[in-house]
Amino acid sequence: MADFFTNTGLGIGLLVTGQVLLILLPLLVCLAFLMYADRKIWAAVQMRRGPNVVGVFGLLQSFADLLKYVVKEVVIPAGADRAVFLLAPMVSLVMALVAWAVIPFNDGWVLSDINVAILYVFAISSLEVYGVIMGGWASNSKYPFLGSLRSAAQMISYEVSIGLIIIGVIISTGSMNFSAIVAAQEGAGGIFNWYFLPHFPMLILFFISALAETNRPPFDLPEAESELVAGYQVEYSSTPFLLFMIGELVAVVLMCALVSLLFLGGWLSPIPFLPDGFLWMFLKMLLVFFMFSMVKAITPRYRYDQLMRLGWKVFLPFSLFWVVFVAFAAKFEWFWGIYARWPVGG
Repeated sequence: MADFFTNTGLGIGLLVTGQVLLILLPLLVCLAFLMYADRKIWAAVQMRRGPNVVGVFGLLQSFADLLKYVVKEVVIPAGADRAVFLLAPMVSLVMALVAWAVIPFNDGWVLSDINVAILYVFAISSLEVYGVIMGGWASNSKYPFLGSLRSAAQMISYEVSIGLIIIGVIISTGSMNFSAIVAAQEGAGGIFNWYFLPHFPMLILFFISALAETNRPPFDLPEAESELVAGYQVEYSSTPFLLFMIGELVAVVLMCALVSLLFLGGWLSPIPFLPDGFLWMFLKMLLVFFMFSMVKAITPRYRYDQLMRLGWKVFLPFSLFWVVFVAFAAKFEWFWGIYARWPVGG
């Protein structure tokens, strides 16, 4: 049986399919409960109950919403480009899911452990903007088109600062492999060896940039109801609208995973006498998602000009300065000794 899965094309295909499903199915199930948690956190801040009727404590509310979207009629505007209109939400969802191929959940628990994993994730996340542009353009209406342009400008602007922030971590580690980045944060120093401490300013910038990159409040400007009537999604209904929403939530959870891997030690245990493992990675992702939800609940929405000014005039210069600073610190092996892992010949 082992030879069948390693020496035959059909066996290799079945093995890869099983591994993909092992990642996607738990991820999609977790999304339902994360959406429930997001709504409950928002409700708690506003001193109301939130979902509490469908299932015990309202736990099945997300599944009821899923069923509602699936059974609704798919309405396509008469003037829309039908093929592109239906392809856009699929592109958004597929691009968000494909990025998980290189995300490790534990030591060795990764579908594809490639050496350029960060470049892969960055390239895939850059392609997600095409789904937004396609959706806004294919709707053949000025409001979704304006919303798609605003969303594209916002996502591209904050991808620049995210890329520069990640470069600082790459310099500190000497690798673009996520497993190597987590391994570089392991040591006798425990949590003080994790990158959240020496890269703390960049952790804050990365978190804020992730909010803007995924169109989360207070940067949900592409769908600002008072301005653009739900932005590029305004002409969508039923399953295509659901695909857009799932893709956006998958991107949010991906950002939670990146924060955990790049700054919080991934699956490393914060308590010395407890073993490392997947549970710590999961808990760290939940912590970051809780912060995403709290920001959504307590922060007023930015104006669009404020958002773009913040990205280009504050985050870009600061992150570029940090790259130069970390490069000098790594070259001369100072600043808490954390950058002494500069690769040989660097």
